[in-house]
This record gives sequence, C-alpha cells and structure tokens, in this order.
Amino acid sequence: MVLATRQSIELAEVAETLNARFAGKSAGQILSDILHGGVAGRPAVLSSFGAEAVVLLKLVADRKPSTPVVFLETRKHFPETLEYVDQVMDSLGMTTLVRVRPDPNQLLAADPDGTLHITDSDQCCYIRKTLPMIGVLKDYDCVLTGRKRFQTDDRQAMQTVEVQNNWLRINPLAEWSQQEIDAFLDDQQLMQHPLVAMGFPSIGCAPCTVPSDNARDGRWAGIDKTECGIHQFGNEDDRASTDGND
Repeated sequence: MVLATRQSIELAEVAETLNARFAGKSAGQILSDILHGGVAGRPAVLSSFGAEAVVLLKLVADRKPSTPVVFLETRKHFPETLEYVDQVMDSLGMTTLVRVRPDPNQLLAADPDGTLHITDSDQCCYIRKTLPMIGVLKDYDCVLTGRKRFQTDDRQAMQTVEVQNNWLRINPLAEWSQQEIDAFLDDQQLMQHPLVAMGFPSIGCAPCTVPSDNARDGRWAGIDKTECGIHQFGNEDDRASTDGND
C-alpha cells in the first residue's frame, strides 16, 4: 500500500481543481492555460513521435514552440522514427528537444545482447523507458501527453488531468476521436510518420511493432500487453505497477 504524502495530496487537489477548470474546454484552450497561464507549473511534452504524435506537437507549437519535448530514445526505434523526430521539430519550429536514453550500465547488466524484449518485454520497457523518464520528468511540474480515451480499455476512464509520481499528467486530447485526429491531420497538412503509409497505425520500438489493421494490435503482437508502463507507474519504487505506451 502506498501512503499518501503531503505532496501527493496537494497534487491531487490541484488535479481536481484543473479538471473542473478544463471541463468543456477545447484542447487548444487547455494548452493555452497551461503554456501561458502557468496553471500547472513547468510543462514538458512527452512524445513518442509515433503515428499521431504530430497532432499534439502542432497544438503546442502554435502556442509556445519553446516548450520542451521529451523523446525517449530507447535504442530500439525504427531509423524512420529517428529521422522523423528532427523533421517534425524543424517543420513545426519547435526549439527544445530533450532526448532521453537508458543508462548504458543498466542495459549492459540487464540486456547485454539486446534480446530482453523477447524474454521479458515489461522489464525491457522499464529499463528503456520508465526509468529514463522518471529521471528527466522530475525537473518538470506537468507532462503533456497525446493519449486518447478510445485507444485502449485502460484509457477509457482517464481524466484530463491526473497525478503521476511527483508531477501532473495532462491529456488535452483525451476526448478526441479518430475522426477528429484524421481531420486535423488533413486540415493542417501535417507530416505523418512515414511508416503509417506502410501499414503501421501505431509505432513504437522496432522489435515490438508490426503492421496491423488496428492501432494497438500492432504493438506487442501475440502477447497480452497494450501499455509499456510509462503511463501506469505511480511511485518510483513501485515496479509492480509498470506492467504495460504512449
């Protein structure tokens, strides 16, 4: 059992206040309040630079292009993803990219031959994503994500503002549908990830992503897993709650 601390109680109160404030507001209005109103402290965007990541990045760039964009460079990404990161940042005029990499000593100890994803995908995600993210997001007060409720069963009940670890997690696109996403991509003529045209509706690490007709079926195909864990842990020492991405 995780005991509530004064900080966690205060964060929960802030989240409740912000959820009431943001009720009925558009994603753009929410982002304006966060990026210019300072209502949630120091923000950063957590982006996978996957199939639909450019939507949130565009909304942020239109309001504050200097907002830090945190990219988890797992050492297992498709080459196309690594190229896409720079292309999107340049095309949107965003200026602050924070590349976060796993600790090489931890990789050497836990995944010396690079095959941990085959034997224990949860542990692989934990080392390559969760631990590096904890290390960098402690420098911010809130993290913006592109998560939507329709994506998975686990996400259907998520709120616009949630508490995760020692920061707020804000999901301004929570209510968006696939149709709204597609319409925004077309209307803004945004550059999509090149693998989308090759049948990848959702894009993560190369060994764990395959072409698919369904966005989540192409991730960790063949195993009962829909999340990498970076959105599920609540305490830095709580390894048990990291069993499941962006």
